Amino acid sequence: YGHSNQLRQARAMGDYLIVGVHTDEEIAKHKGPPVFTQEERYKMVQAIKWVDEIAPGAPYVTTLETLDKYSCDFCVHGDDITLTIDGKDTYEEVKTAGRYRECKRTQGVSTTDLVGRMLLMTKAHHSNIDEDLDYRKHTDNFGKGPKGHSPWTGVSQFLQTSQKIIQFASGKEPQPGDTIIYVAGAFDLFHVGHVDFLEKVHRLAEKPYIIVGLHFDQEVNRYKGKNYPIMNIHERTLSVLACRYVSEVVIGAPYAVTADLLDHFRVTLVCHGMTEVVLDKDGSDPYEEPKQRGIFQLVDSGSNLTTDLIVQRIIKNRLEFEARNQKKEAKELAVLEAMRRLGEEKH
Repeated sequence: YGHSNQLRQARAMGDYLIVGVHTDEEIAKHKGPPVFTQEERYKMVQAIKWVDEIAPGAPYVTTLETLDKYSCDFCVHGDDITLTIDGKDTYEEVKTAGRYRECKRTQGVSTTDLVGRMLLMTKAHHSNIDEDLDYRKHTDNFGKGPKGHSPWTGVSQFLQTSQKIIQFASGKEPQPGDTIIYVAGAFDLFHVGHVDFLEKVHRLAEKPYIIVGLHFDQEVNRYKGKNYPIMNIHERTLSVLACRYVSEVVIGAPYAVTADLLDHFRVTLVCHGMTEVVLDKDGSDPYEEPKQRGIFQLVDSGSNLTTDLIVQRIIKNRLEFEARNQKKEAKELAVLEAMRRLGEEKH
């Protein structure tokens, strides 16, 4: 959702947004192993509602030639810094030519932090236990080289505001003739498996209006166990709202799809993917009501990617990821130091 927020801001600066997505090879060379394959990333970026087009296989260093190739007036990047393998600013050329704009980085989120939560697999990040020393120690170390702390890779608390939700929400009410479809779940680490599912659901109707019910963290933890959810309810809300197939989100939806809920939103169809449906606390089927009404449908996304699988990928690459984050941090700290020196020389 940090990336989505960056794309939302970029889109607001112009009329048409083209997003360059790097290949796996480019990322491995400059940053370390990517979590998702390039095909997964192309599909994921295309599903974000502010994106008009993607440029697959975009070079890691953005040149004027690339901008001209896609008839772009300028390029946009966050106010954090990206460096090539040899420590150069990847946007130097376009900055010099005056074809560079900057948007604000989303506070409280980084891929590095999410990776850290996955590597840990502790319950502390979405409960109220601050005493979990293992986690505290970890948040202090992850993305932190031997010296100092980079403001770009470090971890800060994500603070949800109504303003942020409004910026992400479509604000569209269902129109007469819309098919109102309800789906519910954790949608944790919102990924391409979720996108495939929502896209399939979206295709079920001519004028779909998709409402996603998101369960509270404690509820997700009840049926998923372990360390889930990795992203808290606020983070999951923004991630889902950024998807072009989603019209509305119910924040903290009840686990059982009740008559009240179906009547309130005038739901015509309730869908669920092929994953197992865990029974409610009292042993009842959470989809009993829509099934009785004959409006329940299973939808096969055709994707086998799950949040579990992503976590497994991370754990498998654990050492490489940790090395990657330390290297990234060290490079950023070197730049900070250089910037500080420049500032001192000016004075």
